[in-house]
Amino acid sequence: MPSIPFLHKPKNPLEQGGRTSVHPKYGDTEAELTQQCPNCRKQTELTKLWDDANTCSCGYHYRIKPADRISFLTDSGSFSPEFEGLNSTDPLDFPGYQKKLNATKSIANAEEAVVCGTATIKGVPCCIFVMDPYFMMGSMGTVVGEKITRTFELATERKLPVVGFTVSGGARMQEGMLSLMQMAKTSAAVKRHSDAGLFYLTVLTDPTTGGVMASFAMEGDIIIAEPDATVGFAGARVIEQTVRKKLPQGFQTSEFLLEHGFIDAIVSRLDQPKIISDLLNLHMGGATHE
Repeated sequence: MPSIPFLHKPKNPLEQGGRTSVHPKYGDTEAELTQQCPNCRKQTELTKLWDDANTCSCGYHYRIKPADRISFLTDSGSFSPEFEGLNSTDPLDFPGYQKKLNATKSIANAEEAVVCGTATIKGVPCCIFVMDPYFMMGSMGTVVGEKITRTFELATERKLPVVGFTVSGGARMQEGMLSLMQMAKTSAAVKRHSDAGLFYLTVLTDPTTGGVMASFAMEGDIIIAEPDATVGFAGARVIEQTVRKKLPQGFQTSEFLLEHGFIDAIVSRLDQPKIISDLLNLHMGGATHE
């Protein structure tokens, strides 16, 4: 069972959105602890939420740590981490950045905003990367771009498909142009993987925005999303102020994107192991798996 992360007070409105990861945890009382769903307001036992992959019975999907997602999705004991020990630096000497990095590492109990490795999903081998909403909202800096690039290079070398879970507020502004360069860098690695005839599946989770959405998040051969995930480039308020028009209801939700042909399907987290393994099996042709 993955360890319970350090609980901390939300730093901004985005973190207060209610999509917090929940875990089975008991106090000193006889009653089991519960969590109130921000969507339906129902109180649910934490162990029940854990058994249901951190989703409410109303369909609401809480945000989830990479370790928990990997535990829910992959075969027990099959995940092998790769590219650990890479740590962001402060190339621009951005005020307060190093202090924020150190604090985030402690709070999120993570080295960076993405976890990469190899695993099997219902027996099907693959490379996998999972972004972390609790590490600076999954923002993409040089190390995030490097780890994802290396994941595609490893998959190309071993002739494996890639399954990627995206969650991000976009490029990490504290690293400036070096962060923006990761859009091209990761996209080039995706292209080389594709040219080798290998399969890439993207799973968009809440939120997937900015430079991540404008690069590798939307480059999958098949793109699926979790229900009611926010997916877009610029924020809705910025777009409205730019075009001076009111945006449609539900704009930048996964349901809106499906309706307009930007993604292929919306898949509940509980259904993802079967759906993803079926898609991996469907695209196993040729030398994908040896």
